[in-house]
Amino acid sequence: MLLRGTVVADAHTVLDDGAVVVEGDRIAAVGDAASLEERYPDHASADYDVLAPGLVGGHIHSVQSLGRGIADDTALLDWLFEYVLPMEANLDADGMEAAAKLGYLECIESGTTTCIDHLSVAHADRAFDAAGEMGIRGRLGKVLMDQESPDGLLEETDAGLDESEQLIQEYHGAFDDRIRYAVTPRFAVSCSEACLRGARDLADRYDGVTIHTHASENQDEIETVERETGHRNIHWLDEVGLTGEDVVLAHCVHTDETEREVLEATGTHVTYCPSSNMKLASGVAPIPDYLDRDINVALGNDGPPCNNTLDPFTEMRQASLLQKVDALDPTSTPAETVFEMATINGADAAGFERVGKLREGWKADVIGISTDLTRATPLHDVLSHLVFAAHGDDVEFTMVDGNVLYEGGEFAHVDAEAIRREARNAAPDVDALAAEAP
Repeated sequence: MLLRGTVVADAHTVLDDGAVVVEGDRIAAVGDAASLEERYPDHASADYDVLAPGLVGGHIHSVQSLGRGIADDTALLDWLFEYVLPMEANLDADGMEAAAKLGYLECIESGTTTCIDHLSVAHADRAFDAAGEMGIRGRLGKVLMDQESPDGLLEETDAGLDESEQLIQEYHGAFDDRIRYAVTPRFAVSCSEACLRGARDLADRYDGVTIHTHASENQDEIETVERETGHRNIHWLDEVGLTGEDVVLAHCVHTDETEREVLEATGTHVTYCPSSNMKLASGVAPIPDYLDRDINVALGNDGPPCNNTLDPFTEMRQASLLQKVDALDPTSTPAETVFEMATINGADAAGFERVGKLREGWKADVIGISTDLTRATPLHDVLSHLVFAAHGDDVEFTMVDGNVLYEGGEFAHVDAEAIRREARNAAPDVDALAAEAP
């Protein structure tokens, strides 16, 4: 397949009259459209205004998609323990599948081709199957919670780790290696020391299995961890083995100098979730400082109840603007930096090789974006447009692993309306929980 348009190959490479040639699951060539048409005359072709690498959701909660709007204007720990965790606990297997599919549907139609997905304690297998069926690339994990958890989510330490291992054996590397596993403790507040150390031991037993958890999102969380362990959050995670090049920590809003030194020294990845951090009033993550230390920073939406969207373009805009206003510096976190967070940095955090740029020999994860829009007129700088003006619904084409998943408003392999209908049918239970919450 030969795709023509303005090619944004990466944050620093734009080809005005370019093309991307796809053969199988790989990109065969990227370059001048006229030259590639001569080299590949028999390839079917399609035209899009802009072609870009598929975006990477560096931290999402697909299974929270049924809770969009149930807990607005609420502090983090109240939001979590009074609304979101009861919602997750109340979802049966069918509800969990409906929620995951709805989340992946939104990702695919808005240009996210890879995600790092923090699932829930129960029925994680249904989300893995949903991701495989829908064609997204993902690093997924069942959540571990063995303390400070509501009924329906609290489980015995060994039982949670044993189920995680069963899921690793079944799904790590599944669906042509599009799906890989992350051992996923929820966060230090809801996990015992045995659970956290067990997560490290489990990840170490399997090649390519990583770790994904939340850290230092909120001051109350940090105070709780310090009171219970005697350590600040990042130091505690380091003590129990949850730092390193195979670890992704979502948020890291409140870290001191010594904690940042740990993140830097260990090569731990950080995911920046600006919309969630604003909506929950968590604070502003020190992203420029992380980048100055060569800490890899990805970009994530977090969950629909605290965003309330999985649109990666909205997140890119928020990521830059929040840093500029926090620093009172309009040069902070420019478009190029944010685009890298949403593409190659996210791919590195997710642990997928040759993903996140349009390059010969790399995976064929490609999106096509319309600029036939009033807010794209005039179009002086395509990268600026993608970061500051584009929306997820500008995406017209989504390809993962060389497979066309979405084109012209239609999904190629799934019944989108059936997924939305199943989600609507599951929503009354969520509404009832919201009404019962304090």
